[in-house]
Amino acid sequence: MAMTLDDFKKTFPVRIELPVQWGEMDAFNHVNNVTYFRYFESARIAYFEACGLFGRKEASGIGPILASTECKYRRPVNYPDKLWVGARIGELQRFGFVQHYGIFSQNQQALTTEGHGRIVLLDYNTNAKVEPDAELLARIAELEGQ
Repeated sequence: MAMTLDDFKKTFPVRIELPVQWGEMDAFNHVNNVTYFRYFESARIAYFEACGLFGRKEASGIGPILASTECKYRRPVNYPDKLWVGARIGELQRFGFVQHYGIFSQNQQALTTEGHGRIVLLDYNTNAKVEPDAELLARIAELEGQ
């Protein structure tokens, strides 16, 4: 069954809206594959802001770093279009979490792209991995509606 916009909004608690830019198109007349990672990055940053990770980095030196990422292209996206790009936490891990991404095309009224990234918490002063604390876990649970 196809995902509707309502389904998308229920699945991804943090969402941003982005217009497709003409310059993001490639010679095959669709958004270039590398651009999707920028879309994911924008949603990832919005999620980090929503759960207070950036403020923590400024205060303690502990912040997120992207350890790995992947993208699954389901449908091509073209200019002009507006996209909903969503982020959610799919799995908590010892030193971070796996974040899932989705892109929903307003023109196509369909989920066009899915991906995920493994986020590690890092003490930027020592370059050591750090376990998420209770406050961060509570903020994530609140965002995720748990």
